[in-house]
Amino acid sequence: MTNVVANIWKHADQRPDAIALREGDRSWTWEELRAQVSGAAAVLRDRGVAAGDRVLMAVPTSAEFVFVYHGVLALGATAVTVNPVSAPRELEYFLADAECSLAIGWDGAAEALVEASDAAGVPRWPLAPDTIAPERVPSDIADVGGNGIAVLLYTSGTTGKPKGAVLTHENLLSCGRMLSEALDTTFDDRMGTALPLFHVFGQASVMAAVFTVGASLSLLRPFSGRAMLEMAAEHRLTGLAGVPTMWNEMLHAETELTAEDFTDLRLACSGGAALPVEVSKAFHRRFGAWVLDGYGLSETTGAATFSSLDMPRKEGSVGRALPGCRLAILDESREPLPVGEVGEVAIQGPVVMREYWNRPDATATVRHGSWFLTGDLGRMDSDGDLFIVDRKKDLVIRGGYNVYPREVEEVLYGHPDILEAAVIGIPDERLGEEIGAVIAPHEGRAIDAADLREWLGQRLSAYKVPRIYQVVDALPKGTTGKILKREIDRDDVLATGTRPSRTAPAR
Repeated sequence: MTNVVANIWKHADQRPDAIALREGDRSWTWEELRAQVSGAAAVLRDRGVAAGDRVLMAVPTSAEFVFVYHGVLALGATAVTVNPVSAPRELEYFLADAECSLAIGWDGAAEALVEASDAAGVPRWPLAPDTIAPERVPSDIADVGGNGIAVLLYTSGTTGKPKGAVLTHENLLSCGRMLSEALDTTFDDRMGTALPLFHVFGQASVMAAVFTVGASLSLLRPFSGRAMLEMAAEHRLTGLAGVPTMWNEMLHAETELTAEDFTDLRLACSGGAALPVEVSKAFHRRFGAWVLDGYGLSETTGAATFSSLDMPRKEGSVGRALPGCRLAILDESREPLPVGEVGEVAIQGPVVMREYWNRPDATATVRHGSWFLTGDLGRMDSDGDLFIVDRKKDLVIRGGYNVYPREVEEVLYGHPDILEAAVIGIPDERLGEEIGAVIAPHEGRAIDAADLREWLGQRLSAYKVPRIYQVVDALPKGTTGKILKREIDRDDVLATGTRPSRTAPAR
């Protein structure tokens, strides 16, 4: 039997009364979770969903997402999980591209989905809390085989229309096994997150990994730093998962909770974007837990590397390859580079997607034999630890010098007045590109661009120091909390940014 849902059935047989899922003041045992998934599968079957169909889910993080998602997979159908705040035009594209037979949205907040599904001629199911009738007699689970499609995850589409990454049941099962082994998780663990479950991080790296070992999962929506910390203390969580902006907000949350309230917390897992080292250090000082970094993409089921709990943490590293994965650093000719040299990160292993949905040309561009080409720049040390330098597309070439924005951002996050920062390339006639820094200060703090440039000049080589500075209230973010550099208006930064005349000290 190969089906992700088989894990729920197994735990319901072995530990029926153990808590599987929590959301707010609601909770479900493994037996109750199985009954809810069976109930969701029955509704889907009554609405005509069968094995091989695609079902669009525009549903926020909730217990109902968990029920319906696994109900879809139990039938052998494919879940097309998308951002619940997508615009009608985006939803219509997803429905058409994936050839969906049903659209599921959140009742009372589904106007965009109503418009899109009507335009596409696709029936819909308005989902609401506590409306799925549990079925105490477990449904049969479809045996889909390892290569059977479980999920379509659409990429952000920064280089054209979004592409659906095809993840199989074996991809998800492998992700769960690998992360559980790397993090040494057991059924005694209690994991919590506010991540969106439509995204690969929350869906695969957290939910699939938790359900693999039979641990419990606590869900929070909406996210706030204070609420996340309170949930961790109340549920005596042993693990938390979030993106860097979440850790940053928890770190600066106004709360009387201290490290003594988190004595059960042993795992603090970050992903989705580079975690500033200063944030991890400060979190450890305040709450007693190190935030460990990992690395993965939608196309690798959210998993590829993770920092070790048993090894000394290396600043800036996202850890080593997970069990069953291999990493390589390739040059422009796709030849392996020596230890320490920067090149494109390539990944091999059972978490690599099957393909892009109906995009053979796009699939071919990210394949090199059995290797997946990530588009990320990185280097490996002699121990096999991976250091992500930057996205290939984010690399700034200033007057012939390569500047990696992440390196500059790491330094910016060490400034006591800076809450968030993004470093970008600004077109420049003389140099090709100039370096711009967009900065959000802590509340009540002011930032002087000339002083900041001088401060950076003491910590970076002169050619890496930004020349253009824009101070904003907040940086644009996606639903996961990841800073979206593509939404920063470079023309606006160029027009309104400050070019301090004070010279940065040369190094």
